[in-house]
Amino acid sequence: MEAGEMDGRKKRGGEIPKAAAIWILSTLILAAITPVSSIDDKCAACNAVAAELEIGLSKEKPRNHLDMRHRLDSRGQREGRVIDYKVSELRVVELLDGLCEKMQDYTLMKLESGQKGWVKVRDWDDLKTDKQEARAYSKNLSSFCGRLLEETEDELAEWIKQGSIEPGGVNKALCQDLSKHCSSSRGSSIVDDREL
Repeated sequence: MEAGEMDGRKKRGGEIPKAAAIWILSTLILAAITPVSSIDDKCAACNAVAAELEIGLSKEKPRNHLDMRHRLDSRGQREGRVIDYKVSELRVVELLDGLCEKMQDYTLMKLESGQKGWVKVRDWDDLKTDKQEARAYSKNLSSFCGRLLEETEDELAEWIKQGSIEPGGVNKALCQDLSKHCSSSRGSSIVDDREL
């Protein structure tokens, strides 16, 4: 581009006015710092995630110890450790892996009590509400689950390995103690145990 062309463009108003540039920049900054969460009741959503983790804990089958003695020493003896499955990283991975994908089976629905709660959907074709809206809720819950695990994964993994989280105590551990999405005075938010 030649200098003459550039001068011509400036004269015709080809540059973005400063006020517009500031407005665009401030809009982008606000969009970047505003939390992208469409979950209104984080406590109820956290309890839904805890309920699904509870299901995983209750379906756990007793496992043998993990034999990590795969190498031989100079005398031909196996080297390594035998790790109790209950305190292994493998157990944590198996419990948490795929948890957020399972949250796509839940949707937010109005319950008989008149309040909204998270309900696990068995067959999406039998759903009597707006399926598109129900799917949007499920995707929001799955995204919330991802953020929740990202925030609490290290502590949650340690608690699982230490045996601090047992069936029946996941809600309190995850939603009150670790993430602080629920207060102990509030009690548990609504997660409907029924499946649709």
